[in-house]
Amino acid sequence: MEQIISIKNGKKQTAIFSVTEMESRLTKLRSSMEKENVDAVFFTSIHNINYYNHFVYCSFGRPYGLVVTQDKIKSITANIDGGQPWRRGFGENIIFTDWERDNYFRAAKNEMNGSARIGVEYDQINLENLNKLQSVLPDAQFIDISKMTMRQRMIKSSEEIELIRNGAQVGDIGGAACVEAIAEGVPEHEIALHSTQTMVREIAERYPESDIMDTWTWFQSGINTDGAHNPVSTRKIQKGDILSLNCFPMIGGYYTALERTLFFDYASERHLEIWEINIEVHRRGLEIVKPGVRCCDIAAELNEIFRKHDLLKYRTFGYGHSFGTLSHYYGREAGLELREDIETVLEPNMVISIEPMVMLPESLPGAGGYREHDILVVTEGGSENITKFPFGPEHNIIS
Repeated sequence: MEQIISIKNGKKQTAIFSVTEMESRLTKLRSSMEKENVDAVFFTSIHNINYYNHFVYCSFGRPYGLVVTQDKIKSITANIDGGQPWRRGFGENIIFTDWERDNYFRAAKNEMNGSARIGVEYDQINLENLNKLQSVLPDAQFIDISKMTMRQRMIKSSEEIELIRNGAQVGDIGGAACVEAIAEGVPEHEIALHSTQTMVREIAERYPESDIMDTWTWFQSGINTDGAHNPVSTRKIQKGDILSLNCFPMIGGYYTALERTLFFDYASERHLEIWEINIEVHRRGLEIVKPGVRCCDIAAELNEIFRKHDLLKYRTFGYGHSFGTLSHYYGREAGLELREDIETVLEPNMVISIEPMVMLPESLPGAGGYREHDILVVTEGGSENITKFPFGPEHNIIS
């Protein structure tokens, strides 16, 4: 049986991003490669393969790769995917078969043989696979290019911003579907299902030739609101419940989000007090996102508001993060997060969330997790909020 094959089944699919957009990404990458004296880059992460190749792979225990040189872009994919990586991907494709162990590395060797310096993602490739790569390319020097490519991804193109804007609109639609489904005795999973189905149908209408995958909703109630990433459960909604609405549309591997605090029927005086404090932080965050501001300085200023109200000890994570090609299981532009240890200066065409959260444990009055989340596009003179779903008690006490 053959070790390496090619399957050009059907024809190339219409991509979400234009050829001009994809070539622009590669031109910037190749410019960075030239400056760093890198002959070839071997991507292994879902996010970078999607960013430069427009294919979101599903690993299921198999490795995937993308080779970029000054004159070539070629994905290395598993036989189980058939012709889909070629149809969806930008550039060429080669397939490794399962008939013999490590055919993946044989394919990588064929594509990069003779390269003196090869860039890999040290934050993604595991030690076993790095050792195998070094064994088939013993004369090559390997360097880390993960931070270099992350910096490129942090500045969004106009086509990326347009996609993210559409994603935010779909999130707003999902949020409305959540509210529509809330009622006493309705379990969290039913509300989440209604929201997800609504968003999927909206994405299919807006992007009729896209892959429909990975859109999801987390809808949490009561004690389940204590974690931002807690899974949907079968808990049924009760009067007085604090609720956490989390809608996540996925379009072409690009994640967007809408997150809101709600209450069902009523909120206690202490719950309202905590909610309003978190909203105070949220509003201030929306005001101070602009070019020239450091991420750590935003975090420091917002910390002072929580400290004033003696709530800083209940803060659970940073105040926001970058958007782009990422999901709940891949990608993260860690250099663009609103945290005390990130000194990145905001620039136009960065896209970042403001999402303060505090969590009071069950033993305290006002217990629960409070979180608001808007997406901002940094502009030349400030920022544009592309999330339109309202927040606060006047809108989100659902009866």
